[in-house]
Amino acid sequence: MHHFTRHSHAADNPLTRLDARVKLLCALALLVMVLSCKGVAFPLLVAGMCVALCLGMGVRLKLLTVRFAEPLFIAVMVVILKTFFSGKAPLFAVDLLGYEIIGYRDGLAEGCRIASRIAGAVSVVALLGFSTSFTDLMAALAWLRVPRGFIEIALFAWRYLFVLFDDAQVVYSAQKNRLGYVGYRRGLRSFGTLAGTLVIKAFDNSQTVTTAMVQRGYDGTMPMLKQKPFRAAEIILSLLFVVGMGIVWRTI
Repeated sequence: MHHFTRHSHAADNPLTRLDARVKLLCALALLVMVLSCKGVAFPLLVAGMCVALCLGMGVRLKLLTVRFAEPLFIAVMVVILKTFFSGKAPLFAVDLLGYEIIGYRDGLAEGCRIASRIAGAVSVVALLGFSTSFTDLMAALAWLRVPRGFIEIALFAWRYLFVLFDDAQVVYSAQKNRLGYVGYRRGLRSFGTLAGTLVIKAFDNSQTVTTAMVQRGYDGTMPMLKQKPFRAAEIILSLLFVVGMGIVWRTI
């Protein structure tokens, strides 16, 4: 059950000890500010602040790079598409294989605004994920009246994702030791066998868990989702932070 409760990315610090509900509300407020901002300065400021906090919590730079690789790729593609396919004021022109490719100034500006919002929003979500364990985050969502069925499915999916991953490693090691991935066709056949085995194991595990929990009187209520009272110091500091960021959002 250590997968349910342990958070392995960030060390113990004041941000990780902060109430998950407070962090979730602050993150939602920052997301609203970032997505509604008309310039690029505020989203980039939020992105830099969140990345700095992640590094301060001990998150490895390699892990941060992996987390940000896909969103940043999308942001770059948005900038390129907006620059060359949107806008009216020409910025530059390039002759490529007889075709004239025009970059537009207003398209570039709009692409940069969207890219900055992507960077800021992803940074906020990454900081929330690194500083909050999954179960605490689910408990905060339950406090926000997210449907109980969603919370239940997410918790079980998170728990048994690691079980299936361990099973996949065992099957893959056995296949590899028997030269199951030597050659393209044999590798595809082995991968198909691995996928089918995992589907069968997932179905068997779901039936076993359902039977075990019904026999133990499970009624959909999880003790780990119960909340502790708010602390006044956390509420005051969080309000000051949100108000301060709101002032910056209005002035930039």
